[in-house]
Amino acid sequence: MDALYESTITSVPRLHRGKVRDIYALGDAHLLIVTSDRLSAFDVILPQPIPGKGAVLTALTDFWMARFVHILPNHLAPEVDVSRYLSAAERRQIEGRFVVARKLRALPVEAVVRGYLIGSGWKDYQRTGAVCGISLPPGLQLADRLPEPIFTPADKAPVGQHDENISFAEVERRIGAALAAQVRDAALRIYREAAEYALTRGIIIADTKFEFGIDEHGRLHLIDEVLTPDSSRFWSAQTYRSGISPPSFDKQFVRDYLETLDWNKQAPGPELPADIIARTAEKYREAQRLLTGC
Repeated sequence: MDALYESTITSVPRLHRGKVRDIYALGDAHLLIVTSDRLSAFDVILPQPIPGKGAVLTALTDFWMARFVHILPNHLAPEVDVSRYLSAAERRQIEGRFVVARKLRALPVEAVVRGYLIGSGWKDYQRTGAVCGISLPPGLQLADRLPEPIFTPADKAPVGQHDENISFAEVERRIGAALAAQVRDAALRIYREAAEYALTRGIIIADTKFEFGIDEHGRLHLIDEVLTPDSSRFWSAQTYRSGISPPSFDKQFVRDYLETLDWNKQAPGPELPADIIARTAEKYREAQRLLTGC
């Protein structure tokens, strides 16, 4: 599969180009969501694609959405035939890396769930003994498993800006107390079930973020990407130990490389060496193979 940095579809209007996804309108009721091979790190889109990454993200999201349909409906609309809208060349361009989704109202928060103490959560804990205001036991080490998974929502930042943690009270203010509780409970349930399954496949899901939308009847849906190497930290259960930042199957590998550079984490991002690109692509494929068997 050739790398796809940007899709070039002209048969239907493009609505948005994000860090990774290009979104097009399919009539009034549906969206065409194309997952490119772009990679963002520290909220900066890097100049080179990771070949095959978009196909991995699409396949994993499809896998998880089918697995959790008993918890929540999702935005997928597989009954829509894209050949009604796109040329044959356009369909070939995005083969294996697109979904058709129902138009829903996306909620203005990211539903982050943490099961382990890592990343910004670890920095927060070192400063305050808490993560996003949630008190934790003293004496925890880097990458320790938390007593229980915690819900730590974040603001959805525009491209090029950093997501910021927000309180649950702020989520309630934005979307209402009842819907906020439903989002929190759904995110925690999906994470717990996914983490339990992933362990049987040799992967620890350290943390993840979900996005949700509501339909015209106010019913909550799972949307966007789900439990992918872009939205989650995946660690090998075989090599995991606390006290260190465990090797991962996700883009943390690229972040770790970028931390060795003299780069201010502002656009434009630096060029990646060929071996970093190849090893990152392999980590994404390995995560897909372990989790889905494909």
